[in-house]
Amino acid sequence: MEQHYKLYRVRELADNDEDFIATLAEAFLEEVPVDAERLKKAVAEVNYHEAYQAAHKMKPTIDLFELGVLDTLIELQDWGKFSQTGVDVTNQLDIVLSAVDNAVAEMKSDFNL
Repeated sequence: MEQHYKLYRVRELADNDEDFIATLAEAFLEEVPVDAERLKKAVAEVNYHEAYQAAHKMKPTIDLFELGVLDTLIELQDWGKFSQTGVDVTNQLDIVLSAVDNAVAEMKSDFNL
């Protein structure tokens, strides 16, 4: 439990209310994979605006659950925000997607979802 994500800040936010923690985990599982797929598609299509929006939306949740890839996600967000033509962000994308996939799998197991 909690290898690919951390619940310290979630527990603090939820005041250790286990039901609320489970609700936040469910919200993570519903939203973050969809946004990650949106980010993946935007990078593949070199759609800067969409990449910026997807990364920006993911930031608070990635930070709250401490996936350890916030700085990498910000690089992707900035790539989109500043339309950094000629910059290859596939490595950063792979890092973020891998972290999300690992956290999703672990969270599903930990919360029996």
